[in-house]
Amino acid sequence: MRQDQLGPEPGSRRKKKRVGRGDGSGHGTYSGRGMKGQKSRAGGGVHPRFEGGQTPLIKRLPSIRGFTNIFKKEYSLVNIGRLNIFQEGSEVTPEILLEARLVSSLKDPIKILGQGELSHPLVIKADRFSESAKKKIEAAGGRAEEI
Repeated sequence: MRQDQLGPEPGSRRKKKRVGRGDGSGHGTYSGRGMKGQKSRAGGGVHPRFEGGQTPLIKRLPSIRGFTNIFKKEYSLVNIGRLNIFQEGSEVTPEILLEARLVSSLKDPIKILGQGELSHPLVIKADRFSESAKKKIEAAGGRAEEI
């Protein structure tokens, strides 16, 4: 077999349909789009969500779009397992958490969450504590103080 004889199997490759190249091609004049109407125009008609001019479903159901609670309080979250970097018996305040880069700013209140384990007693001062975090802090011999 020679290189110039290589090629795809007969029938495995199909030629591209070239529309709008004259009547002799079989795809001239209307280019396979029929005559007048919405689907014959440039742009191909309508988008898949179009509902024939009636108000679309997404606009009729505001609950699906959701809403933003403007009164929601955003917290800076710190897991209890990350507090093991502090020395035993030390007092952990929001300012110290900021210095240790466990929170990015003091603009939001701080909430301590209970993921991980605390290996030694600490006095932790924060705006909020989860129930599991309080239990773990007290089990380690420390104190959880809400500011």
